[in-house]
Amino acid sequence: MNTSEDLALSQVIEDILVARNPRGMKTVQPHLQAGYCARAARLLQHCNGNILIGTGFPVVKTFETDGPVGAIALYEAFEKLGATPTIVCGRPLSQALSARFRMHEIRVGDHDRREHEACEALQHYRPDAIISIERPGQAADGGYYNMRGESISEYTACFDTFMNLSDCPTIGIGDGGNEIGMGNVAAALQSLNIVPATTTCDELIVADVSNWGAYGIISFLSFWNQRDLLAEIVPLDILRYISELGSVDGVTRVNQLTEDGLNVDEGESVLRELRHACGFV
Repeated sequence: MNTSEDLALSQVIEDILVARNPRGMKTVQPHLQAGYCARAARLLQHCNGNILIGTGFPVVKTFETDGPVGAIALYEAFEKLGATPTIVCGRPLSQALSARFRMHEIRVGDHDRREHEACEALQHYRPDAIISIERPGQAADGGYYNMRGESISEYTACFDTFMNLSDCPTIGIGDGGNEIGMGNVAAALQSLNIVPATTTCDELIVADVSNWGAYGIISFLSFWNQRDLLAEIVPLDILRYISELGSVDGVTRVNQLTEDGLNVDEGESVLRELRHACGFV
């Protein structure tokens, strides 16, 4: 593996992921050491055991489209490469996805038992890696807040403890500053109009839409394995699937085939750009 080549490709991918900049992630990016997409993917490259993927951001008593789309894309990529992914989330998303994916349900609002819950799960799965994509992260006061600064603690299951108590590599993916992993760039979040999360991770990926951060990881798994896994991702199909299960757009709060208020063709365009960067098109 050519380290300088990986770094150069990572910087191209990282720029693609924040080029639209609807929520200020372009201003956060310089606070991360360049090459974070490659480093995150490298933590996953040789995983052939359990990988836990936490996702699900509660919106109006259901779940948003951003997060599950990327989680499903990662899940399917890991399966194709021989690992055993499990999606970790609370209700109603856990019930919605359980018919099609391996699921581990965490309790919504039961924050008194969150450490016990995480320890039991970590002992059971003994994961090779843990990824959090678009999951609410605990703020300094221990609560959870949405992009509008509204408390969502009573609707949120705690995945922070999985990240904090694990002894395996942890990766966070976020797009606004209130997600797990954003504690890595705490100083950069002060200028954003959000209640920032404080939970940290080993490697953080920022993107304009968190789903796209998952594509950044899959770019390297594709590149290193010389298999165009990106071409096998069809965002519209995944959006249709979760829409039928009750998802809403996190910005508009409407059941529609969009991600954070952006049309699906924006995500498709990002995939094309990533495939071009990796030399597949």
